[in-house]
Amino acid sequence: MTNATTQAAARVATDPDDPARERLRRWRLVLGGEQADGTGCALSGRDAAMDATLAALYGKGDKAQSGRERTAGLGASAPSVARWLGDIRTYFPSSVVQVMQRDAIDRLGLAALLLEPEMLEAVEADVHLVGTLLSLNKAMPETTKETARAVVRKVVDDLEKRLATRTRATLTGALDRSARVSRPRHHDIDWNRTVAANLKHYLPEHRTIVPERLIGYSRSARSVKKEVILCIDQSGSMAASVVYASVFGAVLASMRSIGTRLVVFDTAVADLTDQLDDPVDVLFGTQLGGGTDINRALAYCQSRISRPAETVVVLISDLYEGGIRDEMLKRVAAMKASGVQFVTLLALSDEGAPAYDREHAAALAALGAPAFACTPDLFPEVMAAALEKRPLPIPDTA
Repeated sequence: MTNATTQAAARVATDPDDPARERLRRWRLVLGGEQADGTGCALSGRDAAMDATLAALYGKGDKAQSGRERTAGLGASAPSVARWLGDIRTYFPSSVVQVMQRDAIDRLGLAALLLEPEMLEAVEADVHLVGTLLSLNKAMPETTKETARAVVRKVVDDLEKRLATRTRATLTGALDRSARVSRPRHHDIDWNRTVAANLKHYLPEHRTIVPERLIGYSRSARSVKKEVILCIDQSGSMAASVVYASVFGAVLASMRSIGTRLVVFDTAVADLTDQLDDPVDVLFGTQLGGGTDINRALAYCQSRISRPAETVVVLISDLYEGGIRDEMLKRVAAMKASGVQFVTLLALSDEGAPAYDREHAAALAALGAPAFACTPDLFPEVMAAALEKRPLPIPDTA
């Protein structure tokens, strides 16, 4: 900046009534106060404290006299990190806090500090933090595990409140529609739906409805229970998907009309179906990281299918296969040929477009099993379509 410009900026920065001051203040916080920022805006009070929290994570100062670059940081102790976490929650909204937490873990190597109980108590819990905790589960000391479970429990409970009601309502409707028949026997007539469907045939003079269309359920449809197998890749890149899938698995398992199996895999396969009554137990039964053998996982799932025409298999994976590719594709083709509804989700999260193996995704699409990313809000609609055996609501960005 020129001297005249700098002087003008300084006048604006010191005039509290100038409407441009807020803009300069924001630029000063963004630029970090380096000598060349040119704003001339001095910070004090709350702004100065906010600037310090940003500098601790993102700031870089001048080179010290020794010639080494001086960088701000949080130090190597859990108490200092806990204080910093408390500061950012004071100065920034929750959505920004979560971004800064992830940046701190990535930029400053704070993963090890997540093993400290006092730090966990200060964290703004979200899906990404849960994924980090799960990846550190095996290294976590016993004194920390109870706190970690409490953090995970809070996130899971919040997700269930958000997702459970709509999921149950959507899937119950899908199951009802798939079982409904238009020519039921007398004992199988659904009178509530039949009356609603024939209100236009009401005869006022007779004070009655002529039921021109009967709605009910066949005896066989009433006795058929749908089967859903969730097959989840637990490699490190799928952490958020594992969290959401575990919550959905618990919701599905709570529906009496759906038999639910949950399988997680890396190079080995683990069946966590017995733990589905508590998604927290499911999550702590996973082991994020390691390789990937989709073929082995699908072989296990295939061996558990007894009624193909009533089964939906949901593979949640980025498709980076470390096993036998051709065998994996043959298994998918065989399951579809037997009547299984096969769904491939490249991710089950709100994180945007995922990285995935495009060659394998194209090969699955050629088999009639398109692979696409799915948000948690869309998942109930995807499952409803699969249960009804109708086209899946694939997002435009897939």
